Amino acid sequence: MYRFDEFTVDTQTRRLLQDAEERHLSPKAFDLLVLLIDNRARAMSKTELHEKLWPATYVLETNLAGLVAEIRQALSDPAAEPRYIRTVHRFGYWFVGTIQDEISNHPVAKSTIKYWLVWETRQVPLSEGTNILGRAPDAEVWIDALGVSRHHAQITLSGADAMVEDLGSKNGTYLRGERLTTPCRLADGDQIRLGSVVVTFRIPPPAGSTETASH
Repeated sequence: MYRFDEFTVDTQTRRLLQDAEERHLSPKAFDLLVLLIDNRARAMSKTELHEKLWPATYVLETNLAGLVAEIRQALSDPAAEPRYIRTVHRFGYWFVGTIQDEISNHPVAKSTIKYWLVWETRQVPLSEGTNILGRAPDAEVWIDALGVSRHHAQITLSGADAMVEDLGSKNGTYLRGERLTTPCRLADGDQIRLGSVVVTFRIPPPAGSTETASH
């Protein structure tokens, strides 16, 4: 949790608060804000930000600029005279606000279960909580393909539970060949069809002990 001026960034509940009022940020914009705050001792290049926000995925540079504009609007932070997010010309962005409070959340034991989506040659890790699938730049799983809506579907992870839900997409979300009308539980190897795109939900098995190589 971070506090600066009248703002609080709660990394546990993923909320931006201005005093007691919540300020809306898309999931990807929230990730960008936390990333900039975490690295506030330096300016971050656009290349580094792209790699951390959209790993192994090509997106237009305007997507990053759009997220910065969204954060600035939420913080009432004008680009011409920034209090918080400074543009470093032809390089990247820098969080220049003064953090008054940095509170560590209680340590949580790491889960031994990790979830992935496999699409073509990509393997995308899923995070605890809500993961949006779609063409919008703020989607956690960015799928730029015909027939995929901007916010097409979502996968929600809570401990050992994984649920998939359609978000009112134009071409529908299908699980095991059936079009989704309500949230459904996912199992390892399930194929999810978003329009014409098929992704596979995977739960990698726990790593076993390393065998001794014979000589």
